[in-house]
Amino acid sequence: MADSQRADARRNYARILAVAEAEVAAHGSAASLEQIARTAGVGSATVRRHFPTRRALLEAVSRERIEALCARARDLTGVGDSRDALLAWLSDVVAYSVAARGLAAALAFDGDPVHDNSCASALENAGNPLLHQAIQDGAVRQGVTVTDLITLIVGIVLATEHYPDPVAHADRLFRLAVAGLNP
Repeated sequence: MADSQRADARRNYARILAVAEAEVAAHGSAASLEQIARTAGVGSATVRRHFPTRRALLEAVSRERIEALCARARDLTGVGDSRDALLAWLSDVVAYSVAARGLAAALAFDGDPVHDNSCASALENAGNPLLHQAIQDGAVRQGVTVTDLITLIVGIVLATEHYPDPVAHADRLFRLAVAGLNP
């Protein structure tokens, strides 16, 4: 009996996650947990048992994209110009965050940066070697952290998500932030 309950729980989890991915893609971080439960054919208590918080749900939905961003950071580490490599990775984080509605909310820090936020923690761990190399090469100033950069990206993505072309606006603002106001 225990195996069938576990199998049922795994099926429920997979069904809830699939529905949640579609809902988050359509509605971003404001996706209704109740609608996810209805569409998945489970009770809201079942959704909350698997995903006790909205953040837990958003992190689960974003996990594959986060893993891809981490792999991209590893691929770029030690390749070519360290500033270009860091900026290429950060541009990918911006693009993914705009394309994956809800990812910026999953990356947003509330109070304690990184702790209890598996998405942000994974990105910090992946981006640290890129950033440290750029700092060591003198291409990025001392004291900048991956947390600073992800926070900047989250702000840009959240500020541009309702623009007619959020991808272009987010990229433009990111480039402006990187270049500064110097001509």
